Amino acid sequence: MLGHRGFRLHLLGCLLSWTGSAVAPLALAFAALAIDGDPTALGAVLAVGVLPQIALLPVGGVIADRHARGRVMVWSNLVCALAEAAAAGLIWSGTVRTWQLALMAGVCGAASAFFTPAAEGNVVQVVPAGQRHTANALLKFGQNVGKMSSPALGGALVGAAGPAWALGWDAITFAVSALLFARIGATPLVTRPGAVVPTAVWLRAGLRAELSQGWHEVWHRRWLAVMVCQAALTGSIWLAGYQILGPVYGMRVLGGAGAWGVVGSAFTGGLVAGAALALVRKPSSAGLLVCVGTGTLALPLAVIAARMPLPVLVAAFLVAGTGLEAAMVVWASLLQEHIPGDRLSRTLSYLTLGQMLPVPVAYLATGPVTLALGLHTTLATAAVLLITAALLPLALPQVRGLTLWPSDEPLSSRSARTVA
Repeated sequence: MLGHRGFRLHLLGCLLSWTGSAVAPLALAFAALAIDGDPTALGAVLAVGVLPQIALLPVGGVIADRHARGRVMVWSNLVCALAEAAAAGLIWSGTVRTWQLALMAGVCGAASAFFTPAAEGNVVQVVPAGQRHTANALLKFGQNVGKMSSPALGGALVGAAGPAWALGWDAITFAVSALLFARIGATPLVTRPGAVVPTAVWLRAGLRAELSQGWHEVWHRRWLAVMVCQAALTGSIWLAGYQILGPVYGMRVLGGAGAWGVVGSAFTGGLVAGAALALVRKPSSAGLLVCVGTGTLALPLAVIAARMPLPVLVAAFLVAGTGLEAAMVVWASLLQEHIPGDRLSRTLSYLTLGQMLPVPVAYLATGPVTLALGLHTTLATAAVLLITAALLPLALPQVRGLTLWPSDEPLSSRSARTVA
């Protein structure tokens, strides 16, 4: 796998980019709080960073399908490098304002809307068809190791030198990643029939058509539409439970942030274990694994609701992380095998958008629901809803029949077996 030069550069570039991105939120938080100490201001900065990504994801997917994905990744990283460098410079100068940090966060959020679908789609261009499952597992493994180590690096940088140095480090990683992606080369996409349409003409008419085409790729496959709805429900329930109710439980019952930090480390360790498991085993019943793996997220919520001791909770989060990451590696491989390569990025952008849209609603609803039902009842209800949403797609024969093709299967057979 690592013998492919294009994949080596893709993997290293992504690892550097993820490392910087994992450090940046901590630096941004301390920089925003240092201005006036207002958590509301920090919330506004974070929200401005997310909203452009949600708004631009479909367009980013179309651009990644229309142009060389490597070039899209290069320019996205360069834009983020400039934005993070500007934020670091403003902090160093002592003249930084909250709106300036929000603006820089928004610029990076917008760039991420182009980078994410391009990076996910680029795997099919740098890795042969039979080896993509292993490639996805390696990418996930590296990403999760970065998640484990980068917060410590960010904390050390912010504590020792201040947030400006951490943001400066983020800018450097983006710039170096751009150089690595540029060395991959512009691998041509699947050739489309007809003459090349000028960009100005395409912006007036072609953009809408290609956005519609991406939407069609999702919704004319019944199994894919069902799984998008599953991810939207399970993801929003999980994030509300893990990011909001979990810390509340940690504060009220476990004794503070220290114990909850152990729980979070167990979950991240599970993510690493899940990616490692996917490296050594390629499942045949892919649809079943995705649904069951996603359903393991209900386990820690149920354990919290039942007031079980900390060691049981840590074990539950370890299992959930392992199940989730194994499911996500298989899911990425499924999409790369079943979606045409020249439409993959825009399809992935719609999938990501569908998963992200209900999350703000879940965040807003969690507080009132918890006040009405109580913490433990809310967590128990969330666990039941999550496991139901995760397993319900298995009622559809198309989902149960989803498989990953063996590496030695002829391409003609794969085309014939593509699930519509």
